[in-house]
Parts: sequence; C-alpha cells; structure tokens
Amino acid sequence: MSEDWAAVARAINERVNELGWRQRELAERSNVSQAIVREIQHHVVERRRSARTLESLSVTLGWHPQHLISLLHGRKPPAPDEPITVGPDTIWSRLDTLEQRMVEITERLDDLKSDLTTVIEHVRKNR
Repeated sequence: MSEDWAAVARAINERVNELGWRQRELAERSNVSQAIVREIQHHVVERRRSARTLESLSVTLGWHPQHLISLLHGRKPPAPDEPITVGPDTIWSRLDTLEQRMVEITERLDDLKSDLTTVIEHVRKNR
C-alpha cells in the first residue's frame, strides 16, 4: 500500500489552523525540527519519517499517537482514548532514528575536532 503524505499534510494543516498555531509553535511543542514540520506540512518531500516523529506530532495536536500513521497508510485513525498498539516496526523505526542521530553527532564532533586542530596550529605558529 502506498503512503498518503498529502492526507497527513492536510490533517496537520487543518488542525494547526483550528488551534491558531504557527509552524514554529508546532515544532517547539512537538520537539520536531521546524524543517521537518515544514516538509510534512507543505508536502514537498516524500521520505520515510520515523514513527516517533509522526507520534509526537499527533500527540501535540491532541490526537491518538497513531493518528497520523493511520492516515499515512490509508486507515481510519483511532479514537484518542483507544489503547496504543506497539509493533516491532516501531522499535526498528526508533533504532533507525537513534542511528541517524549518532551519525549526525559523529559528524559534528569531527567538525569540532577539525576546527580545534586549526586553532591549535594557528596558536603554535604565532608563538
């Protein structure tokens, strides 16, 4: 089954308008970067998002944690008081997210190391 990112974008945009929020407010409240919120809201990039991202947006918007995931897969969203079902795909999705974060952290540390090396070399030359 294909993913319906347009349905996700419509639902988010309608709810944000109902709440009178701006994109930045949704990003801050959900702990999702504003760039990712923008991409999802404007449906400009269709790429795999972690279930956790969609869960966070769903909860922040006052819905069941699996609301947006259900819309994405063409299913009827659960009622807010329905129990949460957790499958192995959620665990793998979270592990994928952690792995991506580790890559980002490693890249930043490499950049810092390079910058620090440059500063040390500059200080040594000027002694």
